Amino acid sequence: MGRSAGELPVYRRLANVLSELVRAGRADGHGALPSERSLAAEIGISRVTVRRALDELALDGLLRRRQGARTVIGDRVEKRLATLMGFSEELRSRGIEPGQRWISHQAAQPTPSEAMALDLSGSELVVRLVRVRLADGVPIAIERAAVPQSVLPSGDLAGGSLYARLAELGAAPIRGVQRIRAGIMARIEADLLECSPGTPLLVVERRCFLADGRPVEFTETRYNGERYDFLTEIGR
Repeated sequence: MGRSAGELPVYRRLANVLSELVRAGRADGHGALPSERSLAAEIGISRVTVRRALDELALDGLLRRRQGARTVIGDRVEKRLATLMGFSEELRSRGIEPGQRWISHQAAQPTPSEAMALDLSGSELVVRLVRVRLADGVPIAIERAAVPQSVLPSGDLAGGSLYARLAELGAAPIRGVQRIRAGIMARIEADLLECSPGTPLLVVERRCFLADGRPVEFTETRYNGERYDFLTEIGR
């Protein structure tokens, strides 16, 4: 059972309040928060406590902090690598509205890489979903997903969230393997993501599996490297 708000440490309570203000857009006209000194004086707590609260929000991707500069609301999206979540679910968990622009969604013969990743025979088809993914209306990624047609009969069924639809079909993935590499945008990618050619890309290949071990999804997502960060926890 979680602790009540009154039992939380002061820095955590402050972080929660600031998080609500940020999500409600109540920073100043330049997207900046008051200084640590101003916040500490106004609330009547130490600057150390304020700093810890701001550090928490920066770790969550809500704020961006730089030495000698004011704390500003972050304009990047962070994705946690250790959690298997769909794009829509991930963004909504951070208070960001997901969206999409469809490029295509159709049944097709699998490419060699799709057939290998999904353990398909030459006669089996995939439903291939290609779309630009949006965060609060801003294009941040190009996603190309392939699902066996035996699992997802038609691209028309994909809707806004592929993982939500797979869950409805009793085929929600429970684990996955990801590979991440760097790249740069070609002209067509830059046009789709409203950037300049040569802008950095983070290219993520993900292969996901059902509870019985069968592969259910193979996706390549090309993220705008100037708008997307990947976050993971490590320990000994």
